Amino acid sequence: MAKDIQGLGLGLASKFAGSQFAEKYKLRKPAEKMAYLSTKTGFKVAGEVLKRTAKKRKVDNNMLLPAPEKKNVLFDLSLSEEQQMIKDTVRAYATDVVRDQALDADENKALPQDFLANLMDIGLNYFSVPEALGGAAQSYSPTTSAIIAEELAWGDMSLAYAALAPTAVANAIVRWGTAAQKKNYLPRYIEETPVKAAIAVQEAHPLFDANKLSCTAKKTKTGYLINGQKTLVPFAGDADLYLVAAMLKGKPAVFLVPGKSVGISFKKAPAMGLRAATTGQLTLKNVELASDALLGTEGFNYQEFIDLGQLHWCALAIGAAQAALDYVIIYCNEREAFGEPISHRQSVAFLIADIGIELDSMRLLTWRAAALAEEGKSFHREAFLAHTLCAEKAMKIGTDAVQLLGGHGFTKEHPAERWYRDLRVLACNTSGMHL
Repeated sequence: MAKDIQGLGLGLASKFAGSQFAEKYKLRKPAEKMAYLSTKTGFKVAGEVLKRTAKKRKVDNNMLLPAPEKKNVLFDLSLSEEQQMIKDTVRAYATDVVRDQALDADENKALPQDFLANLMDIGLNYFSVPEALGGAAQSYSPTTSAIIAEELAWGDMSLAYAALAPTAVANAIVRWGTAAQKKNYLPRYIEETPVKAAIAVQEAHPLFDANKLSCTAKKTKTGYLINGQKTLVPFAGDADLYLVAAMLKGKPAVFLVPGKSVGISFKKAPAMGLRAATTGQLTLKNVELASDALLGTEGFNYQEFIDLGQLHWCALAIGAAQAALDYVIIYCNEREAFGEPISHRQSVAFLIADIGIELDSMRLLTWRAAALAEEGKSFHREAFLAHTLCAEKAMKIGTDAVQLLGGHGFTKEHPAERWYRDLRVLACNTSGMHL
């Protein structure tokens, strides 16, 4: 039985109480007390304690989150105790909250009221911020991020996209941001008001290539000047911060652009899928940015930034595809024709088996690439293979799910048609997220 939503906060609070960090900074007693509080209140207490401690320490300009301890094996897909706890908790939230809101959110083309605020109850925002800045993140783990994306997308891919867009921005800042950028933006993630932030890379022109952008940036005496358009950007123009990719001196770069900057406008453009995220076109016309708006320093790896984004989309697709598989198995076992379940027909059984095989291959390639990234090794080839496979098989799984439901697959009475629409986004060469 999956742990309830309180389980994540209580479990990790207990683990924190026993950590060397808590012992070193004399936080064991507050942490033990926190374990008896509710998840939301407990994380708030932890955040306040850690923020007070963080003020006494110097922020490292390098990556604040180390990679998890190596297991000295070539490729290990087993989950740690903490990863399994996170997986179970996010699945419980996806089951009890996200899935119930998915249909109405898709129909209304908007996020449910207080959706982002309620999402904070499971503490994901705290695990986007390093301990040094008041959060609870202790290591850099793209694999864990992929697991979270899968489980939320199992509830609904569109809501998961919106829910994880701010986390994607935080992950990028943690990995490549300067010390000043980290201190400026990351503490906002542990405040009471949820952060709305998104990565804006995708552009609306044929054969889009993330390395050949039409959006441009020019160095000025005071900073930078950006012009261009981005598409598939969530939050209907109401984001607090955008990470915008643009060409600078002939090379792609990423800029931190405040959502209320002069020269920014947004046009709603509901897409075939991801409708709950309220996606649309972001226009930047002579947007002036300060000199510190460029993400990172010379060590910034744009290709890795794009590759991690592709893996995030793969993880979202895997979650939605898993939801489709789970649904069609139950449906085909219960649906009868000619006196027996339709799953007894070889054509139906083989099609379901194919979905299972394709889904496992998608997950294996994605986790393999994420594991390599976690180890600090080159993963560009593996990320490309994972995205290529997921883009093809996600569309096929969406189509097959609709087909297996027959006429029901064409109606909104069943969620297959929504999964079909959402899963097709991978074929658009999307690059707007980050593990």
